[in-house]
Amino acid sequence: MSFTEAMKSQPKLEGWDCHWTYYSGLAISAVGTLFVISSFLALGFTGTFLGDYFGILMEEKVTSFPFSVLDNPMYWGSTAIYLGWSLMHASPAGLLLTAVVAISYTIAVLYEGPFTEEIYRRKQKGVKSK
Repeated sequence: MSFTEAMKSQPKLEGWDCHWTYYSGLAISAVGTLFVISSFLALGFTGTFLGDYFGILMEEKVTSFPFSVLDNPMYWGSTAIYLGWSLMHASPAGLLLTAVVAISYTIAVLYEGPFTEEIYRRKQKGVKSK
């Protein structure tokens, strides 16, 4: 079952089923989409889809927008999209699922962050020694 189906099959938060919450969710989703798309454009296909795990590295670690604004912008942009979608649908189930996504990404960052720093540190050290 998809995220949207899970939300729509559950009761709404009636107090949140209003224009203010809907448009707030829409704005949050738009910002999340900006972070996800700009991350993909900055990293490219290979950088986005596990290139570093297979030794296909960028020339250097990407630090331009959106990485200059936020660490892990693709993860947090995705989380913002889920949050915005949940608010747009006034869905407590969506909010719970968004929390699960955020926790999952937080755990991933705990492992991926040091890994990424280390592979680019090694690459930089290797380039300097040539």
